[in-house]
Amino acid sequence: MTNMKEVEFTKPSYDEWKEASIKALKGKPFESLFTKTIEGIIQEPLYTAESLLAKVDGKLEEQVSTIRAMQTEGTFGVAQEAFADSIEELISQAEESIERGNQYITVGKVNFEWTERALKQLAALLEKHPFAIHVMDPAVINVFDYIENREVSGYILSNETQTIPDFPNVRKLNAYIQDAHYQGANAVQELAIALAKASELASDKDFAEFEKQFFVSFSIDTKFFMEIAKLRAFRVLWKAFALGYGVENPQPVKIFTETSLRSFSKLDVYVNLLRAGNEAFSAVLGGADVVTVHPHDVLTKPTNQSIRIARNVSLVIKEESHVTKVLDPAGGSYYIESLTHDLAKEAWAKFVEIEEAGGYSAYVASGNLQKELKEMMAKRIQDVERRKTVLVGTNDFANAKEEVPTESFYEVNRIAKPFEDLRQEFKKSPVQVAILTYGIFKKIKPRTDFVKGVFATAGITAEVTEPFTDIEKAKEWLANTTADYVVFSAIDEDTEAVILELLAAKPEHVILDAAGKFDEEWESQGLNGFVYAGQNIIEKLQGIQDTLKEVQR
Repeated sequence: MTNMKEVEFTKPSYDEWKEASIKALKGKPFESLFTKTIEGIIQEPLYTAESLLAKVDGKLEEQVSTIRAMQTEGTFGVAQEAFADSIEELISQAEESIERGNQYITVGKVNFEWTERALKQLAALLEKHPFAIHVMDPAVINVFDYIENREVSGYILSNETQTIPDFPNVRKLNAYIQDAHYQGANAVQELAIALAKASELASDKDFAEFEKQFFVSFSIDTKFFMEIAKLRAFRVLWKAFALGYGVENPQPVKIFTETSLRSFSKLDVYVNLLRAGNEAFSAVLGGADVVTVHPHDVLTKPTNQSIRIARNVSLVIKEESHVTKVLDPAGGSYYIESLTHDLAKEAWAKFVEIEEAGGYSAYVASGNLQKELKEMMAKRIQDVERRKTVLVGTNDFANAKEEVPTESFYEVNRIAKPFEDLRQEFKKSPVQVAILTYGIFKKIKPRTDFVKGVFATAGITAEVTEPFTDIEKAKEWLANTTADYVVFSAIDEDTEAVILELLAAKPEHVILDAAGKFDEEWESQGLNGFVYAGQNIIEKLQGIQDTLKEVQR
């Protein structure tokens, strides 16, 4: 018997791997293995040490060492938000959270006013623990009028610079990127905006004092590797940014992160838990200093249970994954190092473009930033509507019987919203849908299941017939159906053979589509259209609804 420890395998070259891949593709072009991200970065099918060194011009060690030098040693801080309807509830929830592993008193969205009494109670709490304050209501900043201990430490998260004198350990110069994130910004844009905001915040300040007060706050999306690379790239960019001020050895830059709600959905909300866990883990691997995990039901209203689960996501990562015992755990990965380099390069170029236009405020005033972010958000929405981006439970694998909750607690731009709105529209104007199946069951099942899934995204449970093999019986069923809308599902050959006969037998009030993509000339014979993969689902289903309204008139 061969001793596997003594077996050596020859390392194939890239060219050998490419040759084997071309054979496996069976006629498809090798270039089909390359994909482009929303940032415009080309993702390759294979990364090697040689290709990485060539890309970074032999400066891989410099990139890695810069990232590690710009990163604070030690584990990340857990900043679980408290949500409350009264100051007493906020204090109670925050204190319990600290006892259970939270490290920052984190004030986010609350449903009460910041009266003098509430501010005094909050001040007493903030004097005991590090904190993070999201300035959703400007009145909360008045809490510093009641804090006597000038040595308290924390973060002030705000899109506006807050004036807080005489608190040297409170970081208040925040490159707040969440607004741009929810307007659709990609990773390159977020990094460039962060630098542009930092440039304005550093204006007329001593850099040594500035960096003690500065931090950047990012929302972390579901693109796992891209988000890891985003945080690492910012540290590379920060070193270059500091050099512009003549500082060769800046202090490690502080990065505050929170899980993104951009991909959250009110449908199948437990999938949000998976999204948040994925985002939190990428933040930690990317080297975040502080992590906030949003509860999976935060869009409607979080509960004590969901808040506890969200907090435990961070605690499990910290205590059980062991990744915090390694400085820069993603360092050295050919793929992630390549992404880091690409992001830093593209983001620096975008930053320079913004600076040459007069800086961040001037770029915003010109309308260019809003235009770019609007285009990016439209691209994200289109990718979801075409299922290029899959939101499990919302645009794919949807539960047709689930209703969209009407209550709203946390409102941001989300890519799931078109499907939530569509489901509510169809609830107001119900449509009876049937799928007329024809042929051998096992051959047509995948196509039939696809069509069922499309309608499930709108909350419609389609009636599926038993497969017909006799066209006359299929025509008889179609002539007698009570359905408003019917999709004919068969293999391509059968569809092409019988569709015109079905159209001739179709009652005038019934709308008939074919599953698959075929010759549009059939539409002149009475076919409404087609249902196929890659189609814009929202446009298709809205079109059906509009057509039915016209028929009913």
